[in-house]
Amino acid sequence: MPGVSAHGLSREKRRQLAVDLTRVLALYRSILDAYIIEFFTDSLWGTLPHSWQEALDGLNPPQLATLLLGMPREGEEIRYRSVWPLTLLALKSTACALAFTRTPRFHTPSEFLENPSQSSRLTAPFRKHVKPKKQHEIRRLGELVKKLSDLTGCTQVVDVGSGQSLEGNKRLVKRAQHLDQELLQALDKMEKRNPKVVQSGPRHRPHHVVQWVSPTTLCEELLLPLEMPGQSSARLLLTGLHACGDLSVALLRHFCCCPEVVALASVGCCYMKLSDPGSYPLSQWIAGLPGHELPYRLREGACHALEDYAERLQKAGPGLQTHCFRAALETVIRQVCPELRRPGVQGIPRVHELKIEEYVQQGLQRVGLDPQLPLDLAALQAHQAQENRVVAFFSLALLLAPLVETLILLDRMLYLQEQGFYAELLPIFSPELSPRNLVLVATKTPLGQAFATLETEDC
Repeated sequence: MPGVSAHGLSREKRRQLAVDLTRVLALYRSILDAYIIEFFTDSLWGTLPHSWQEALDGLNPPQLATLLLGMPREGEEIRYRSVWPLTLLALKSTACALAFTRTPRFHTPSEFLENPSQSSRLTAPFRKHVKPKKQHEIRRLGELVKKLSDLTGCTQVVDVGSGQSLEGNKRLVKRAQHLDQELLQALDKMEKRNPKVVQSGPRHRPHHVVQWVSPTTLCEELLLPLEMPGQSSARLLLTGLHACGDLSVALLRHFCCCPEVVALASVGCCYMKLSDPGSYPLSQWIAGLPGHELPYRLREGACHALEDYAERLQKAGPGLQTHCFRAALETVIRQVCPELRRPGVQGIPRVHELKIEEYVQQGLQRVGLDPQLPLDLAALQAHQAQENRVVAFFSLALLLAPLVETLILLDRMLYLQEQGFYAELLPIFSPELSPRNLVLVATKTPLGQAFATLETEDC
């Protein structure tokens, strides 16, 4: 999906982008604020302009992927079946133009072409216990961290929150230590069989520390358990792969306040878990803009996987009916128990094989209500007939979601700039494999054109 490249934007352009984003998000706040499970209870379709309803009504899922989300099948030409209202076209164009591009500048090779579960770019010991998504992420972030470490003269890399290096969960640390031992033994065996395959020389076992990291942790407390020889000359690189919620913010604050930390490579996630206020906004610039607020619902929506959903739309599988079924269930719940709103419903298996009334019965049971209540089958079937409208409304919200993520990440870049440091945002993962694919890279000295080398793919 096209967008604006975060790389190389001047401070003035970053600030202007923040202004534009807050204005657009305020304009379409009603779509972003909506819960799709309230599609029928809150008559969400009726909240859209009538001209939008006419343009979207009747579009099937593949058409929504192509025409609305702008993600056609390979080689497919985008052709509108009718004249769309300018306001809807403007929304689509604006959403594409203001979001940070999620397409890597240097395309990742098809590392899973031969085997969808085994990266061809990693040897067997490094793939063990690791799913394809994580194989891809570890390889690409590892390449970037190595280059960034060399460019900034780092003597140690501190990985926070992944079960490695600094981690608050003792069980995960013990598991990581066990996996380290497995890996070293496997590498020793490989080296004995074929010394040329495995790089010779001493191997440095990762040092694991059980420690909670928060924005209020003092710099000395963070560094003390790392057992760094000659701490006065240590130069650290902080990294976190999908550091959840406030953990990403903690990494930013430690980068800013710790003299020993000279570089940062952070990939955030779970924006809905950010403390409010405190973790957003961080920058003075965005804090001063009207309409900058991002309540929970908007931050939660920013975590959806746009590319994955577009692929599901193109395949038009039966799983797309889940939102419609859940929205229909909500109408029954509120008829029976009006004070019960938006309850969490434990996953119902094989939804696509169920009739809508069967789904509702199972859903009632999961929220503690009588599954044998008499149901209005005609009403439920009328809801089911609107499945494409439910999918269309959800697609509208998904179209806007990258703007929210862009504003959050832009806020972090501006915050680092306001502290006198240098920051860039680079899409290094394939968005189809890893939806949160933008890594925030920060340094305390300018890297100039060397920043561009961080995106390149190692041969």
